[in-house]
Amino acid sequence: MGSAFSCCGSEKVEEGLTTITTPNNATWRIFTYKELHTATNGFSDDNKLGEGGFGSVYWGRTSDGLQIAVKKLKAMNSKAEMEFAVEVEVLGRVRHKNLLGLRGYCAGTDQRLIVYDYMPNLSLLSHLHGQYAGEVQLDWKRRMKIAIGSAEGILYLHHEVTPHIIHRDIKASNVLLDSDFEPLVADFGFAKLIPEGVSHMTTRVKGTLGYLAPEYAMWGKVSESCDVYSFGILLLEILTGRKPIEKLPGGVKRTITEWAEPLIVKGKFKELVDPKLRGDFDENQLKQAINVAVLCVQSEPEKRPNMKEVVNTLTGYDPRGKVMQTRIETLAYKEELLAFDQTTDDDDQTKITCEKANGSLIGLLLVEDIQTSIIS
Repeated sequence: MGSAFSCCGSEKVEEGLTTITTPNNATWRIFTYKELHTATNGFSDDNKLGEGGFGSVYWGRTSDGLQIAVKKLKAMNSKAEMEFAVEVEVLGRVRHKNLLGLRGYCAGTDQRLIVYDYMPNLSLLSHLHGQYAGEVQLDWKRRMKIAIGSAEGILYLHHEVTPHIIHRDIKASNVLLDSDFEPLVADFGFAKLIPEGVSHMTTRVKGTLGYLAPEYAMWGKVSESCDVYSFGILLLEILTGRKPIEKLPGGVKRTITEWAEPLIVKGKFKELVDPKLRGDFDENQLKQAINVAVLCVQSEPEKRPNMKEVVNTLTGYDPRGKVMQTRIETLAYKEELLAFDQTTDDDDQTKITCEKANGSLIGLLLVEDIQTSIIS
């Protein structure tokens, strides 16, 4: 795969148009550094859309008028090179309306840049907790559209592409929104390709605090069920408008499952709904969505649904019956792990790359089982 990048332009290469057609008939463009530098006005701060541990994303416009988003990796080291290679490889394998595809890339001597279509409504994070939160553009219908579309994108990764792909970083900032608020799951830098016949793998923990499945955080065991857990947290976030980890007075931090558990156990589902919706929501859809979220965040991965079951339930077909006995798992992070969480209200969620304790966060999580009953 490394050889595929050697033809890509660097700052010294003259502008030209080179394209690659992938096995799934997607067409990528190989950009030169000069083209992307010009398109983003020299990677100007005025063009910056966001910033994370990987680097920065910039808005740009190509010479032929195409609006693009350019991810510019912060540093060229082995870890950044690996994430770049993984993302480009994964994007070469996938093609789905709810997955953000690759427009092109540049891999010069000392630069790695990935180019995507620009999403005018930015990310789900920006609407729930960021710059657009006060405008309340996400009504109930749009929230359900985003939840179902995101689930369908993950279903494609898990069940419809070969080899299957585990995303490993499902979260609000990685769900982008187009002009019609259609969701596109993005950022495949942490993705894992799962060989046929393999149910799970053990690896170092990478992901975002608040969304990590217990077995992954504690033991580094990654499977499709880890994405299911993360989606359950994301779904609670969409329904409630709350962050996966919120800061309380006095510096105390609480997970979204800790907050939601007593309301779910008491059947006070309406009190879970984001107050910005002012009571305008479909109660039956709410119960179904809570049902799905509770099943997804169970601590035992074998008890979680797969993404086909998730999509079926969210879209109205429930193969499990009218009444489901289930458990909501309250995941509490110990103080040592919460110390990783240094974000402000305006920041993206904290990414974790664990390089100690054999790549796990064992001993830093507490999981409590609460028996409850959801009536759909």
